[in-house]
Amino acid sequence: MGLPRDVSTEGHRIDWLMHYSIFGMVVCFIIMCVWMFWACFKHTEKAGHEVEYTHGNSKRVKAIGLAFAFGIFLTVDGMLFYNSSVDMHDVFQNFEEPLKHPDVVRVEVNAHQWAWDFRYPGPDGKFNTKDDVITLNELKIPVGVPVVFQIGAVDVIHAFYLPNFRYKVDAVPGTVNGMWIQATETGEYAIGCAQHCGTNHYKMKGQITVMPKGDFDQWYARASGIAATAYDPDDLEAHWGWDWKEM
Repeated sequence: MGLPRDVSTEGHRIDWLMHYSIFGMVVCFIIMCVWMFWACFKHTEKAGHEVEYTHGNSKRVKAIGLAFAFGIFLTVDGMLFYNSSVDMHDVFQNFEEPLKHPDVVRVEVNAHQWAWDFRYPGPDGKFNTKDDVITLNELKIPVGVPVVFQIGAVDVIHAFYLPNFRYKVDAVPGTVNGMWIQATETGEYAIGCAQHCGTNHYKMKGQITVMPKGDFDQWYARASGIAATAYDPDDLEAHWGWDWKEM
């Protein structure tokens, strides 16, 4: 089994890191196996063979060992660290670019035992007002448009996980974390919780539906109208939203 299909603009960056990690491990494994087999055959008992003892404490052996270890560190860990740092700075934690998009969709995510609440601002563009669209365990987004999330929790630590988008962000009580995605294909994809959050952790499942933009706009307008008419100012549990924060 491999990874689920990547349907995001930036998921290939995570795939590259994983493939590079696996490639590095396979290469190191092959080198060590060849080395061990070579040592076994080279030092097989035979007539006239004299035993050679080494304790690995000569300067030459130490230098070779250090050079080998440092080379592996730079080639594998160094490359992973460098590319991860660049991707985090330039893409995954760069909210300025997606928020510039004229059609950007903003969503607040509230994690709790044992469900995901999603809140979209209504036509007024503000959160926690009467025209907000609120859904439970079901997220709808348009294809080809950046979607920016702000994520919090009310009880324990959860982790908002979108495997088809290669993204996971912790949902921590008292803290708002951010992430953004942009879908490349329409369809229905899984939402999961990647942090064990209690007895019914398995119930923290949801669905993200990627729609053509026209269909999303129609759904959004209809849902916002329904929300405005069904608004109850005394329903305190429904007013869990927060003012959108600068990331």
